[in-house]
Amino acid sequence: MALFTLGINHRTAPLTVREQVAFHAEELRLALGDLAGSGRVLEAAILSTCNRTELYCQADDPRAAASWLSEYRHVPLREIEPYLYTHPDREAVRHAFRVASGLDSMVLGEPQILGQMKEAARIAREAGALGTTLNKLFQQSFSVAKDVRSGTAIGANIVSMAAASVHLAERIFGSIAEQNVLFIGAGEMIGLCATHFAAQNPKRIVIANRTVDRGRELAEKCGGTAIRLEDVAERFAEFDIVVSCTASQLPIIGLGLVERAVRARRHRPIFMVNLAVPCDVEREVGQLDDVFLYTVDDLAQIVESGRESRQSAVSEAEAIVDLRVDDFLHWLQTRESVPLIRVLRDNAERVRRHEMEHALKLLARGEAPAAVLEQLSHRLTNKYLHAPTQALNQSEGNRGELRALVAKLFNLHHDPH
Repeated sequence: MALFTLGINHRTAPLTVREQVAFHAEELRLALGDLAGSGRVLEAAILSTCNRTELYCQADDPRAAASWLSEYRHVPLREIEPYLYTHPDREAVRHAFRVASGLDSMVLGEPQILGQMKEAARIAREAGALGTTLNKLFQQSFSVAKDVRSGTAIGANIVSMAAASVHLAERIFGSIAEQNVLFIGAGEMIGLCATHFAAQNPKRIVIANRTVDRGRELAEKCGGTAIRLEDVAERFAEFDIVVSCTASQLPIIGLGLVERAVRARRHRPIFMVNLAVPCDVEREVGQLDDVFLYTVDDLAQIVESGRESRQSAVSEAEAIVDLRVDDFLHWLQTRESVPLIRVLRDNAERVRRHEMEHALKLLARGEAPAAVLEQLSHRLTNKYLHAPTQALNQSEGNRGELRALVAKLFNLHHDPH
């Protein structure tokens, strides 16, 4: 069974492609159950964020995972295959460590991805899809991320998606202090954005969410109020800034809704940020006059601005990653020997039990204990050494290699002459 990562991310595919294969947390257990139950993989975990969808698997053939992704998401394989990447073995381990450490993120060194990976591992474990190998891989990834963050400056001066959203809004309005802000959703990303916008003391903050209690909980933290998601349509025109990130599979903000809001606002501008994958906002909205719509990909230029100050830490972080990759691969190689070691020990235990039974019978017949122990030791020695001795005597080909191997196995220092 090979270890590999199959994925698609912000570097290999545009948002329009990524959203077709994205998974929301609520559907991951069902998806993992389907993947694990398909017989195509031995172990699996799915990491899906606004920037990437990745399958971490232990399986015989990576193509089987690609076929499953295509079938499960009802997207022809030929349409997504040009954007997919596959990392086998060492590269899969290195990729996981780099992702957890924020080295493969759109925002270099951003910390959110670590929490997302922990959540992916937890869901896979609860779904029964996470075995010994992938569990070890994820746990080591978390440990590497901790070492990178504590041992380098990779996390310094981060410009997050949330901070970038505030920066863009300030370009449009100059100041956020006089603006009404609507957040649609109440997840982690909206929570981060709400915190950043609240720091600018806007005129009003409103949280719209399907579950009002959850929306109210977030609203209390940022000094806002909560409304039901279905109330957004009639109140949309009240807001100057709209930030949306929900788990909806279809757009919840349509072109008609925004057109009506623009007319009601008498063409005062609306700043909108869509952080959801798939998109919460119909793409045609971005073509309207007086509407400034940004997606996660549009934020890339701003978040890139803080990268140069952290580049000096990248080489240090990569060195930590490479060292820990070697450690993991060594563990993986020892795992491959476990079945053989188990058989070897079981065989030795059968020999031991057989000889003990023989010795006990001799003692029961009245044989001298010293003589029985002497015979026991000789019989055990002969039986344990029979197979390697026979192999040495009957070997063909390169006997030197076999002699060297036996010497290493038994820690021998012999004179070849």
